[in-house]
Amino acid sequence: MLFKKSIVRITVVAFQFLLICGSSVMHAQDIKATATLDSNSIIIGQQTQLRLSVQFNDLKKVQVNFPVFADTIRKEVEVVAESKIDTVFNEKAPYKYTLTKTFSVTSFDSGYWAIPPFRFDVNRNDTNAIYSEPLLLQVNTMPVDTTLAIKEIKAPYEETYTWIDWLKDNMYVVYTGLAAILVIIIIILFIRYFRKVPPPMVAIEVPKIPAHIIAYEKLEKLKSENLWQEGKLKAYHSLLTDILREYIENRFKIQALEQTTDEILFGFRNIAIDEDSKSKLKQVLLLADLVKFAKENPLPGENEMSMTNVYDFVNGTKRDEEPINSKQGN
Repeated sequence: MLFKKSIVRITVVAFQFLLICGSSVMHAQDIKATATLDSNSIIIGQQTQLRLSVQFNDLKKVQVNFPVFADTIRKEVEVVAESKIDTVFNEKAPYKYTLTKTFSVTSFDSGYWAIPPFRFDVNRNDTNAIYSEPLLLQVNTMPVDTTLAIKEIKAPYEETYTWIDWLKDNMYVVYTGLAAILVIIIIILFIRYFRKVPPPMVAIEVPKIPAHIIAYEKLEKLKSENLWQEGKLKAYHSLLTDILREYIENRFKIQALEQTTDEILFGFRNIAIDEDSKSKLKQVLLLADLVKFAKENPLPGENEMSMTNVYDFVNGTKRDEEPINSKQGN
């Protein structure tokens, strides 16, 4: 066992040496890759979380491809599940981003297993690949108390056979019944169509509600729910910015519901609105991002200020539209 531990440590040192040799590319791109385990020591069959992270500047110019696994990292270490890539920005450095992906891993072979560095391709260029540090996973067997007597093996449980099991064993009956029902419905619709001609459909034109009226109604509803007063800060700021984004989309025809804060602010560079409205728009969106992504805990006055700024932005940019009914009357 001592010899095996030494071999594993030598392997890890070798991986670290290779990682240092390739660090020049990483520093050149100002990109850092890390790999961590929630626990470096587990019992056989137990799961632990493997987190892969990449930190870099300017999300629009850098594209990082995470390593892809089929079902194992190495033959002794299996991948049970994986999460989606999560993007987090640094509030102190607005252009610094962190991408994180989590894997649930396990092992059914006891021993010390060296996990090699993980490769991340930058901008789909093999020469710009970066590597994380290597890891070491210790898998222990279950302790056995040899002083206790051996217990008898329990008999298997009896399994009941339900109607659901019968349906699973006779799916052809289900499919035949569904097909028969579908044919009957088609015949009924066919007969009704030819026996009675439906009256012509009259399209009723619904008056268009101005964008600011919709925003006012939703803001009043959100205010009455007292979300931030009950500690539901993330829900409050998410709903508040959704109302604001919907208003921008209806008023200025900007796809704000699908854009980030930076993209929305960039889209207003050529739109003729006053600087005070732009400043209030920026305050609401940035504070909401801090609450949702950086777990910021704003003061009560800041929560109220965001609501006030949304009202002021709508008041300062609204366009009064004449109802359709009044035009028709003239």
